[in-house]
Amino acid sequence: MARQKTKRAAHKPGSAPAAAATPARLEPDLPVAALAALGMLVTGYLTIVAWTRTAPAGCTPGAAGCDVIQSSAWSTLLGMPMALWGFAAYALIAALALAPRTTRVRRWRHLWRVSLVGLAVSVYLTAVGVLVLDAVCAWCLLSLATMAAIFVVVHLRRPAAAPGTRWSSWLLGNGLAALALVAVLQVHLAGMPVQRPEDPRLVALLAHLERKDARFYGASWCVECREQKKIFGASVARLPYVECSTTGAPGAPQTFECARAGIESYPTWIIDGLQHRQVMQPQELAAITGFDWSGYQAQ
Repeated sequence: MARQKTKRAAHKPGSAPAAAATPARLEPDLPVAALAALGMLVTGYLTIVAWTRTAPAGCTPGAAGCDVIQSSAWSTLLGMPMALWGFAAYALIAALALAPRTTRVRRWRHLWRVSLVGLAVSVYLTAVGVLVLDAVCAWCLLSLATMAAIFVVVHLRRPAAAPGTRWSSWLLGNGLAALALVAVLQVHLAGMPVQRPEDPRLVALLAHLERKDARFYGASWCVECREQKKIFGASVARLPYVECSTTGAPGAPQTFECARAGIESYPTWIIDGLQHRQVMQPQELAAITGFDWSGYQAQ
């Protein structure tokens, strides 16, 4: 019986090696890219507004809304305007929508995940504005509507093979990841009390301020007031603090004590009858009130 022989492809001298397979070039997802471009315009404008400390168009300076949200603890993240992070999210969505060298399923998975996270964060920030700050910004709502539209469009344009796994696993995994990110943001932006030992020098300074009848006037929603309290760390309860908001919400009437003292902005320190409308460092308070900060020796 003749033995069968397998044929092998011969490599001819001088011929080029076979090219590695590459994904087929995809057409850009123009509807998603257009919505992402709109989001970039909105968040880019809000970033400029935050950096220049001006009021957005259509928002009256001092009105309970845009100004309140801009000055809140939720307006920045890691020292950068929250709007800039939104701009980065929209830019990533646009890049994914225009990426040519990928597969439809892979593109859809990335777009779905990023837009879900963006929507979760947008809903969270909007809820904080309504429930905590009692304020609404039309520009923020426009960004929320844009991110929601992106998520809906991406979901409706799902390829037949997507998500490529069981829907229950896909929704549970990505949903928990989005909720975890929102929880981390809440802990970071709202802050959590941490017990640390008190600095004896700060304790002595605050006792000195009490003897000098110094007062620190602020409001619970004021981000600069929170910064002022954070400076004193574990000794924050010793601050000669006066709460000026009657309800804890922006735009609420002032308490009688703050109105009588002529408080117009927060934070305001009144020391020896003079107002200091800014966040004060311990060294500044010590110099104004005659406390020997550099020469202090713990008892």
